[in-house]
Amino acid sequence: MAAMRAAPPPSGASLALLCFFLLCSSEPLLAGDIPTTLEGPFTPVTVPLDKSFRGNAVDLPDTDRRVQRTVSDFEPEQISVSLSSSYDSVWISWITGEYQIGDDITPLDPNSVGSVVYYVGSGSGQSHRATGYSLIYNQLYPFEGLENYTSGIIHHVRLKGLKPSTLYSYQCGDPSIAMSEVYYFTTMPVTGPSSYPSRVAVVGDLGLTYNTTSTVGHMLSNHPDLALLIGDVCYANLYLTNGTGADCYSCSFPHTPIRETYQPRWDYWGRYMQPLVSKVPIMVVEGDHEIEEQAENQTFVAYSSRFAFPSKESGSSSTFYYSFNAGGIHFLMLGAYISYNKSSDQYRWLEKDLAKVNREVTPWLVATWHSPWYSTYTTHYRDAECMRVAMEDLLYSYGVDVVFNGHVHAYERSNRVYNYTLDPCGPVHITVGDGGNREKMAITHADEPGNCPDPSTTPDAYMGGFCAFNFTSGPAKGNFCWDRQPEYSAYRESSFGHGIFEVPNNPLGEE
Repeated sequence: MAAMRAAPPPSGASLALLCFFLLCSSEPLLAGDIPTTLEGPFTPVTVPLDKSFRGNAVDLPDTDRRVQRTVSDFEPEQISVSLSSSYDSVWISWITGEYQIGDDITPLDPNSVGSVVYYVGSGSGQSHRATGYSLIYNQLYPFEGLENYTSGIIHHVRLKGLKPSTLYSYQCGDPSIAMSEVYYFTTMPVTGPSSYPSRVAVVGDLGLTYNTTSTVGHMLSNHPDLALLIGDVCYANLYLTNGTGADCYSCSFPHTPIRETYQPRWDYWGRYMQPLVSKVPIMVVEGDHEIEEQAENQTFVAYSSRFAFPSKESGSSSTFYYSFNAGGIHFLMLGAYISYNKSSDQYRWLEKDLAKVNREVTPWLVATWHSPWYSTYTTHYRDAECMRVAMEDLLYSYGVDVVFNGHVHAYERSNRVYNYTLDPCGPVHITVGDGGNREKMAITHADEPGNCPDPSTTPDAYMGGFCAFNFTSGPAKGNFCWDRQPEYSAYRESSFGHGIFEVPNNPLGEE
């Protein structure tokens, strides 16, 4: 278990504290003596591997009652809440009808079931009604013997005109067919420098294993106001279309004509997560396990269909990148699997979004994307270097405070860093990359003898490009890897779990 507290951002938000800690066991977190980045940079620490703490990274089977369908006909299931760009609006999502998988599938008609939400604010007594839109998606394979999939009807409804920090009750469904039971969510605090969500849960690479259930259980017990899922959701692409799975797809299925998926794993995940995400808004950004290539070179279809994103509200044209406010925090959700160079739509959107941020209103600027730029583990070592080269200067120039990543199945926290150099104006990079998925934890470090990868093997296979060259300055000058834990790496630990991100509204140093 690790903890730290960052200093206030350089914009001068002196009334804010930032706390982060990883919860990977049932031990309580002690609030005292958490260091701040004002005390840094810290001497690098590596926690020795605890081989006894590996948990049970085995996927829940379809016989587990927590992933089975418990509704009938067109009753709503897989209910979730996500935020719009500001406190006064949220999205409610759910699914009606059953998926189909096999050779002979007939997609459901999304117009056959209405998308309606009734909601009431605490103390108001006035009921409101909102309508939205519905869709289905298909996962199709142009190869004989592979099974195709068509989803149930996915519904997304945006609620508007909400009050800040207010408990709302809601029901979703089609009133002429079936409505859900009553669920509850609480809106974010008003946007401003003196109000913040009490706790934000941060997790990456979650999956749907017995370890996942431990992580989600701890998340629930920590009562977060918001959850960030930084890519790699359910790992449906570790399966063949017939439901046969493996911890390593390429090892077990090296000769398949396309990277197959078993799409019902998405439905299992939605059912399992409903007790959390029907009341705690979840904000998701894509990871490599959401690529899910299919016929006509389509990718990321399940990801883009199943979740609601505040893309339009934040000026984005893509589900891969968007932004939103939560009290005095402006969150940037960036895409590591869509073009990010300086001429890309994403980069131009990011420039515009950052230019609109008023640090007097949202003092904290937090960015997330899937692949870390500052990870010292052998796995995925420097595979997002092209994204770093393209975007780091822009994020640095606007004073991003904290970066959250997943992808590497371990925990690592950096000192404040820019261009591999300690920099008091650089952000703290935090990798929270093992929520419990079946691929197991990362345990080896690139700076250990014999572990430095061949540079030619490091570029991301999907995005391509080669930007990771030998270091040209510092202790690792002339080499591709350091010969010891780099000075920018403050703390690293092979463990699974989630993080809790807190910004208490009280003066620095006062509790």
